[in-house]
Amino acid sequence: MSGTLYGVGLGPGDPDLITLKAARLISTAGVIAYPTLAGGESFARAIAANLIAPGTREIRIDVPMTPARAPAQQAYDVAAKDIANALEAGENVICLCEGDPFFYGSFMYLFARLSDRFETEIIPGVTSVTACAARTKMPLVARNERLTILPGPLPEDELTARIEGAESVAIMKVGRHLSKIRNVIDGLGLIDQATYIERASLPEERISPLAQAPDNAPYFSMILLTKGADPWL
Repeated sequence: MSGTLYGVGLGPGDPDLITLKAARLISTAGVIAYPTLAGGESFARAIAANLIAPGTREIRIDVPMTPARAPAQQAYDVAAKDIANALEAGENVICLCEGDPFFYGSFMYLFARLSDRFETEIIPGVTSVTACAARTKMPLVARNERLTILPGPLPEDELTARIEGAESVAIMKVGRHLSKIRNVIDGLGLIDQATYIERASLPEERISPLAQAPDNAPYFSMILLTKGADPWL
């Protein structure tokens, strides 16, 4: 019989935010897989490091961080073959994923390649959006309000239109797009209602008003914007 593929969400970075189910699966795993940055360190593995037992076989997924899609897709093709070999041998494979597997999670690319052939289970994790809201003590939505989640790389005109028509906004993947996003929000007269947060839940976490955010933001950064002084009242 084939093994089961588990897509396991790890949360935003603090190991204490790993769910009990995820911790149990990781600590008893015979095979784990996780993404790395083109041969570098793996943030996902670092989150779960204290749970990985000695002797666990590890499958690294070296994903190039380039705008072009082809190199990353090739990396997932290679990883899917390695994982399939383990599953066909009857081994369960635990795939570690930062945040939640199906919320901008890298696991979805493996899911697309393998779920039609192997039993697959998804273990949800704490998302970066909810983690950032908790760390900034900013309620996002109440009653019938809507939350709009936007990726930072969107063109300036699209960001403007979507923010303008939103009630509460979370902008992810800020990184090198911070200056553009800040200019959009400032142009809409909303900069005083926006909060910047980077590396939420980690020791190096940083929170500030968007107007005081650094010029250079890391990939793991977010902007939260809620219109109105106390929209949850």
